[in-house]
Amino acid sequence: MMERKIKIGIIGLGNMGSGHARNILSGQCPEIELTAAADVRPERLEKAKSEYPESVKLFSDAGAMLASGLIEACIVAVPHYDHPSYTTACLERGIHVMVEKPICVYTAQAREMLAAAKKSNAAFGVMFNQRTNPMYREMRRIVQSGEYGRIRRSNWIVTDWYRPQAYYDSGDWRATWAGDGGGVLLNQCPHQLDLWQWICGMPDRVDAHMHCGKWHDIETEDDVTAYVEYPGGGTGVFIASTGDDPGTNRFEITMDRGKLLAENGRLLLWELPEPEPVFSAKAQGAFSRQTPTVREIELQGDNPQHVGVLNAFAAHILRGGKMTAEGEEGLNSLMISNAIYLSSWLGRTVELPVNEELYCEELQKRINTSRYKKQ
Repeated sequence: MMERKIKIGIIGLGNMGSGHARNILSGQCPEIELTAAADVRPERLEKAKSEYPESVKLFSDAGAMLASGLIEACIVAVPHYDHPSYTTACLERGIHVMVEKPICVYTAQAREMLAAAKKSNAAFGVMFNQRTNPMYREMRRIVQSGEYGRIRRSNWIVTDWYRPQAYYDSGDWRATWAGDGGGVLLNQCPHQLDLWQWICGMPDRVDAHMHCGKWHDIETEDDVTAYVEYPGGGTGVFIASTGDDPGTNRFEITMDRGKLLAENGRLLLWELPEPEPVFSAKAQGAFSRQTPTVREIELQGDNPQHVGVLNAFAAHILRGGKMTAEGEEGLNSLMISNAIYLSSWLGRTVELPVNEELYCEELQKRINTSRYKKQ
């Protein structure tokens, strides 16, 4: 007997949507069958027509695809502002949906999407493919095990998202408040913001400094430094930019009895003989300190990325397996980015959960003066 496959459609055949299509058509998602795809751009449909088998029905209107009966699940890979409308349309029809990151532009939108999901029997997932990386999975396991105590400090420098001006010039919507909804935080860093909170937990206070168009001719941010405070007393710093070449991707977490460092595909662990508070209380010398042992953590498992997320999505639909990231998990990282924006715009510390009404008011001011005018 032939095993059942999930019949899936894709809305948006840009870089990400076409990439998902290639993965499915090449057989990397054995429980998924691509049966339809939709895009508003005729040139993309023509390209798809020449590359996809005839069994994939192509639509110029996503609504028509959703009403066709050809799909039971859908990947939404369109500009950020359009994520809520297409996701909700899927959920209202009982169509399982996987939305690209970020879940949307602001948290009030996300709550509407989650409300639609609650009313639907359909599955709702977010494409946080970096959660499949064994390095970050191991960091999360170690931190959340409690073996090394509380988090004292987290520090992520992620400036290897370098983009030349030509990248921004490739689309008039790019890095505009009206077209993109943000810059490096919303476009390049949703994965890191998700991993940051997935591993370290959610902060409750954010104080941020954001520079718009510092390194490029754009209206949104391309250089950000954010300081956060955690409920347990720890602190964190997040630095991101698209203007550094060469850039850095260095994630460090200091705990009471050790330190983790993820950089260049390696995970290092410093272990202290005793928790720092215990040692500090009994040390006799004014300059006493412990000697840590340092070792590289051997990483276990594959790193399937987008394919892994889609395969887990199919397994969830078919057998009730666990998704890589459910829709509601897209809210936390978006909450942090919204807080960073709001803190910078207001010039002060903001508390989480973010004031959603105030955020929307401030964003709208920037949309009103945006150089991009949606057709």
